[in-house]
Amino acid sequence: MIKKSGLTVTAYMVLISGMFLTSCSSFTNRPVEKQSFNMGTIITQKVYGKNAQKAVDEVIARIQEIERKMTINAEGSEIDAINSMAGKEEVNLGEDTVYVLECAKKYAELSEGAFDVTVGPLVKAWGIFTDHPRVPPQDEINGLLPLVNYRELSTDSKKSSAKLSRQGQIVDLGGIAKGYTGDEVIKIYRKYGIKSGYINLGGNVVVIGSKPDGKPWSIGVQNPRAENGKYIGILKVIDKSIVSSGDYERFFEKNGKRYHHILDPETGYPSESGLISTTIVSDASIDGDALSTATFVLGLDKGMKLVENLNGVEAVFITSDKKVYTTPGLKNVFTMEDESKEYKYVEKR
Repeated sequence: MIKKSGLTVTAYMVLISGMFLTSCSSFTNRPVEKQSFNMGTIITQKVYGKNAQKAVDEVIARIQEIERKMTINAEGSEIDAINSMAGKEEVNLGEDTVYVLECAKKYAELSEGAFDVTVGPLVKAWGIFTDHPRVPPQDEINGLLPLVNYRELSTDSKKSSAKLSRQGQIVDLGGIAKGYTGDEVIKIYRKYGIKSGYINLGGNVVVIGSKPDGKPWSIGVQNPRAENGKYIGILKVIDKSIVSSGDYERFFEKNGKRYHHILDPETGYPSESGLISTTIVSDASIDGDALSTATFVLGLDKGMKLVENLNGVEAVFITSDKKVYTTPGLKNVFTMEDESKEYKYVEKR
């Protein structure tokens, strides 16, 4: 059985933000709201301002441009070119792709390999993002693990090129491309003078400014064990990115065991770090995207330490024993509101 819950999460996070907006009657401008389907998910924008329509339209075009370059699912993309030439020669790329690859390498180093975009061979073997997921035999996993090594991905920003060292290696930007896209969206909003709005890229939420009434945006943190989109807490944010990763987003079950999509590059299996969800609140969405995966694989202690050593980054961690931990910077930002009454907020660890 395979679960595809990403669209449910998307719709829910929009509802949390939206219900606070519709309760106010003093707004003098109506938002431009737009949904599109890109990057394999529903993307929702809600933007205020006289140039909102122009901004929304340009955002969609920019998302499509990034997707064409960075998708692993279409021949002719820049990522497809890198993977096709693995072990052969370097490939010329656009500035977007080189920048994202270099950011990916930075977070691979910071997380000691817990985040690694060369995990592609394992992602392909498991097939969790397909209609036919499987548990690969141990010998198959053992044969693929040597191909997963971010140090064998070289980039050259001056030449705008990249190369994989060995044949069979595969770059997959699924854990960072949407984060980069979120940052590019905010650039467009600012270009058009937008001071209030948000975009939800399939669970990656980025807000600009505050709500039109000056209050922070309210974003729900998903209950990892509720299929109907209920939440365990609320984040109140201004000018922030909120990105969550969890074992509930995409998984399948076999012989009573859950196999989720966040693979541990060291073992080749879905991560068993003791976390079931991580939510990163950050200034830059690309940071939040990479760190949500990295911290999920690292686990509570190492993940908390990594986040606390970074500027402009905070986190909410949910453990398998249903305890909720937050970094100190979220003290006045996160409010525990667990409808299920199953989770416990731990103020000190």
